Amino acid sequence: MNYFTSSIVALGLSTAMVAAQDIDLPKQLSWTAYGTGSAGYNQSVAIGAALQDATGVNLRVLPGKNDVSRTEPLRQGRVQFSATGVGGSFMAQEGVFDFGAENWGPQPVRVLMANNGGAINLAVGVAADLEIKTFADLRGKRVAFIVGAPALNVNTEAYLAYGGLTWDDVERVDFGGYGASWNGLIEGQVDAAFASTNSGKVYEAAAGPRGLFWPPIDPTKTEEFAKMQSIAPFFKLNKARVGANIDGTDGYQGAGYAYPVLTAMAATETGLVYNMTKAMVELFPKYDGNSPGIGGWAIDKQNMEWVVPYHEGAIQYFQEAGVWSDAAQAHNDNLIARQAALAAAWDATKATNPTDWTAAWTAARREALNAGGFKVVF
Repeated sequence: MNYFTSSIVALGLSTAMVAAQDIDLPKQLSWTAYGTGSAGYNQSVAIGAALQDATGVNLRVLPGKNDVSRTEPLRQGRVQFSATGVGGSFMAQEGVFDFGAENWGPQPVRVLMANNGGAINLAVGVAADLEIKTFADLRGKRVAFIVGAPALNVNTEAYLAYGGLTWDDVERVDFGGYGASWNGLIEGQVDAAFASTNSGKVYEAAAGPRGLFWPPIDPTKTEEFAKMQSIAPFFKLNKARVGANIDGTDGYQGAGYAYPVLTAMAATETGLVYNMTKAMVELFPKYDGNSPGIGGWAIDKQNMEWVVPYHEGAIQYFQEAGVWSDAAQAHNDNLIARQAALAAAWDATKATNPTDWTAAWTAARREALNAGGFKVVF
């Protein structure tokens, strides 16, 4: 992974900084984000305030309750961008779960920037009254499953894999939403659930009668972590400093991933993406500190070799800023080739009009990835 040092970034940006009035954006922008009150929504609002103050551009943030509702307006061109997560970026690219339905398919998603702050982890928390110390201890315990939220469930599955477990080794308890799953943990209906370490619900759980514990990820257990990444390759080792039972401590050694991720479609106009990326970078001092965890948007925290390709407009800005490398370009080209292989496989599968769509697409998708020499995930 290429995380650029702040000294290199500063050198590159010294040649790229321009006045805010040189940011050329429409006076009205729209993007989708997670629901009202979420970190993604709050950060989007803070970015919008800085944009309005510096350039007069009005950013309209449309909350979406799930990956599909955040991605559909982007696909239809009703919004220019989406501040989404791994579901609306990586899983949309892959054409899996909700995006594997016949009316979806692999999407030509492109990244502008992502919040790689590292202050929080995305983790499975457990009720402290059960004396669970490791993820292996979840065997036979009740684990939350969120109906209609494949991104959350894949993340939970990845943590189970780290502990050598699958869904078959635990008692799966279905909930209609993320909030309901954590209410279930507080009220004793379930023993473990997935969340960001700084969400309001986990603070509520920590203060509740059962308490809360975050089982750690041991960085030295490379084989176990490889199992986790085989399920969810976007996870990276991380020591969180912010969250329930974490604030004011030495931190919690676990794992996390980029969130939110600012995306566009491949067909989005290059100049628009270029200027939006420029605004995100050069207005950073204006919105930094105005929402919890927002510091992860800094350019020195960007991962230029992530699991979803960058838009050519963003690349153009990064090249001018001196933070785009040949290795990043090669990685990006490979990801775009991956998307092309998936799109071709989708079209070929649709042409056969299979009676069992899910089975046919699952097989065709994996065959196409193997044939192209790409890593098979899902």
